[in-house]
Amino acid sequence: MSTEDWLEIGTIVSAQGLKGEVRVYPESDFPERFEKPGERWLLHPKETEPRSIELLSGRYIPHKNLYIVKLAGVIDRNQAEELRGCKLLVPASDRPTLEADEYHILDLVGLEVFNQLNGEKIGVVRDLIPAGNDLLLVSPNDSSGVGEEGEKQTEILIPFVQEIVPIVDLANKRIEINPPPGLLEVNK
Repeated sequence: MSTEDWLEIGTIVSAQGLKGEVRVYPESDFPERFEKPGERWLLHPKETEPRSIELLSGRYIPHKNLYIVKLAGVIDRNQAEELRGCKLLVPASDRPTLEADEYHILDLVGLEVFNQLNGEKIGVVRDLIPAGNDLLLVSPNDSSGVGEEGEKQTEILIPFVQEIVPIVDLANKRIEINPPPGLLEVNK
């Protein structure tokens, strides 16, 4: 399986009740991925190829950031428990259209981050952490994780908001930030 062919939308974390429903931790900001019936793909941790499965229904559980999902052919708790750890996928071609200031996480990972004020390269985006405002997780320039004087460098957290991250240039694989005073120092 090529990871470029698929988008991971969630992970089955446990069974829910006795009738075969499962709890899914979402990796997608699109509720229809879990609520709208239709074909999804299931990847078992011990397998390399996903298999087609039909999503029959789903509902969001507020305050837990989970979806309760009913899948075709899963009729009891034992079958649901067997799916723990499985990933739910959709084909990469099934990406929703985004607004001008919205991005897929996979498009941001690997972009180089530069300080707009002095042109200095800060590091590379490793992940996007969901929070009140999403945070870019950036590995510093020195990928060894050790600074100039031997001190351990930590990853940098940058609030992903327009005021701090005014430029996201996907074509040139580049992000420019305008850090407020102290942001980069706090992260050292």
